[in-house]
Amino acid sequence: MNLEAIWADYQSSVKAFLYKHISNPSDVEDLLQDILIKTYQNLGTVKDTKKVKSWVFQIANHAIIDFYRKRATISKINEQVLWYETNEEDIYSQLSHCVTAFINGLPDSEAKLLTAIDIDGISQKDYAALNGMKYSTLKSRVKKSRQNLSELFNQCCELSINSKGELIDFDKRDKKCSSC
Repeated sequence: MNLEAIWADYQSSVKAFLYKHISNPSDVEDLLQDILIKTYQNLGTVKDTKKVKSWVFQIANHAIIDFYRKRATISKINEQVLWYETNEEDIYSQLSHCVTAFINGLPDSEAKLLTAIDIDGISQKDYAALNGMKYSTLKSRVKKSRQNLSELFNQCCELSINSKGELIDFDKRDKKCSSC
């Protein structure tokens, strides 16, 4: 059995398998290297060449399990254990100061709509009923108003969003933003 031949046959399949369970490309590449090393170190233990594929995928599966075990252990660490403490506001808190100003920068009808639904927490169905409009019409208006709000944010700030659609960072643009 030749490691290069085995790896040539199964590398892309193992990588696809890893991507099904782990979203971060860097983590996938690290695990892929770990799997290659373990395959190299233990290739001599495989007696039946027909079982090489399942053996390689078993190594990959164990690597995923170990990855999440390590991650769970790391997440249990709290600020008391760490040698430093962070007093920095999280990103959502920092941007929440701007939301009302941005909403007020929208046309009055859109500002009233988003304030009621997104800030006051009124359901869209209730808002539609209270204002005598069709629910489907309201959904379209909410979507359009949120797009307009997003455009205002993008004029003032450059938002960094991860692969899951979560906000991870922002930078104010060079020009002075009148809304925030």
